[in-house]
Amino acid sequence: MKILKSVAVILTVSAAFSAMSGAAFAQDKGVIGISLPDKTESRWITDGKSMVDALKAKGYSADLQYANYDVPTQVNQVENMLAKGVKALVIAPIDGKTFSDALALAQKKGIKVISYDRLISQTKDVDYYATFDNYGVGVLQGQSIVSAWQKAGSKTPFNIEVFGGSSDDNNAHMVYAGGMSVLKPYIDSGKFVVRSKQVVFDKVATRNWDGATAQARMDNLLSAFYGKDHLDAVWTPNDAIAVGVISSLKGIGYGSARQTMPVVTGQDADIQNVKNIVRGDQTSTVFKDTRKLAGVTAEMVDNALSGKQVPVNDTKSYNNGTKIVPTYLVKPILVDKANYQSELVTSGYYTQAQIK
Repeated sequence: MKILKSVAVILTVSAAFSAMSGAAFAQDKGVIGISLPDKTESRWITDGKSMVDALKAKGYSADLQYANYDVPTQVNQVENMLAKGVKALVIAPIDGKTFSDALALAQKKGIKVISYDRLISQTKDVDYYATFDNYGVGVLQGQSIVSAWQKAGSKTPFNIEVFGGSSDDNNAHMVYAGGMSVLKPYIDSGKFVVRSKQVVFDKVATRNWDGATAQARMDNLLSAFYGKDHLDAVWTPNDAIAVGVISSLKGIGYGSARQTMPVVTGQDADIQNVKNIVRGDQTSTVFKDTRKLAGVTAEMVDNALSGKQVPVNDTKSYNNGTKIVPTYLVKPILVDKANYQSELVTSGYYTQAQIK
């Protein structure tokens, strides 16, 4: 009788262990390779964490790597991921034109490739694109400048300077196009005046979206074109560039009782920039909720690997030079002093302590 009871216990424990092992195995769907540009912009750190969490929730582990804004490093990281047998690749390229050979190998191996936030170009071997509506980002920035001008009494001429993102990033061109769709009529009519006459994208681009580079250019613009005259607005396409521009402006007395700060825009809702908005040093930023983009990307990965329909909502706009890449666009949100609390704190993206 004791022997039978012992056998029963052993069988019960064995069955339970087998069930647990089966459950664990069912959730072990493999490794997804994630390659992001850099850690100097806090948004990429947030993107990485959000994506790892979203993939984990769907049963995947992640090989997350950052490339320190070095193109050969990023290509090498992707090649190593392929060698280790990842199930899919998610890549936010530093230079979208550098992945042809690596992605040709990925396709031969049957590995799905998702371009993340930035478009991989000049190759047919990219399956999907997950990004924010970057043209819409530029539109929101342009509207923020126009709205601030109108609230201040629509004075003319209204002195404005233009900054662009990195020329090797397709998003920078999309943001620029969106912003110019709003601002160009005001510039053409003479209501907005760009004293430097630097408006064409190639003249205003900022390599690697680098804040220090932006600060140096802003220093030169202020010295050469303004003197005692007031600069009323700076169109800055992201928060890293905005930080550099704000440092330059404050360095010559803007933000004081003598010189009010110009309108300054941004993108990414980085903590430092939200603090700048609260202080009044920055007018607005465009919030791109990376939790949503990460969730969409994880769903794209899972559906692609499971043979299910992959979610896309744009099949016309994103030509990478070789093909139209099926795309999912996430809607951005303009954040300013009036709504930062509800959009960023109440939503749980930041805590109140983080932005004090």
